[in-house]
Amino acid sequence: MALPGFPTPILRLLQPLNLYSQPQGSGLATQAAAGRCLQLPSAPARHDGRLRVRLLEDGYPGWVEPQELTGRSEPAERPRPLLLQRAQIEARLPAVLALALNWMERPNVYLWGGTLGPDFDCSGLVQSAYASAGIWLPRDAYLQERFCRSVAVRPGQSSLLAPGDLIFFGTPQRCTHVGLHLGGGRYLHSSGREHGRNGIGIDDLNPRNTHPVADHYRRELRGAGRVMHNHDGSPLPA
Repeated sequence: MALPGFPTPILRLLQPLNLYSQPQGSGLATQAAAGRCLQLPSAPARHDGRLRVRLLEDGYPGWVEPQELTGRSEPAERPRPLLLQRAQIEARLPAVLALALNWMERPNVYLWGGTLGPDFDCSGLVQSAYASAGIWLPRDAYLQERFCRSVAVRPGQSSLLAPGDLIFFGTPQRCTHVGLHLGGGRYLHSSGREHGRNGIGIDDLNPRNTHPVADHYRRELRGAGRVMHNHDGSPLPA
């Protein structure tokens, strides 16, 4: 069943949209650029006026203000994801890396839930850089870790890493941070002020790099992963 005023359960955004993490409050879950598609619930799940929806390119859920869809979206067909294989992804990686480096040159701060730029969170930066080349990844760092093929990496030993690989950080129990490998153990990522930076920067897995941010994340290194295919839009387990 569609919502009043929306004749289809699938909408394409005509303008960027914030998706919130809770039915109340200002905390972002993610942001969606114009052109993305979302699915309205078959049985509308409303709470305090907000509506629970799911973005179709990456299967990511969130809460939206229904009035922000009116006049800012249009009925759409379900998007058909590209079926990219590794060779096709490799050909697009120079564009992915170039855009991420360009974003670093713009004034920015770390923004939890940020995916539109210039302000990003860590996984939003990675997802958006890949999406700019038509390669969809899951939204969150721990989902990106599960999605990738594992690549062995240790501090100071990054010879198996290729540009465009993802480097994962966190606790032994869970991945909480991700960076985009540039080459030679150097990675670009968006990190918060509590670790010595507030925005996008480049750090290094090599212990000779003693910058406080690099030191912090080397201690939390979990591993790395290679993107072998693009996400098909299905929901991933939490």
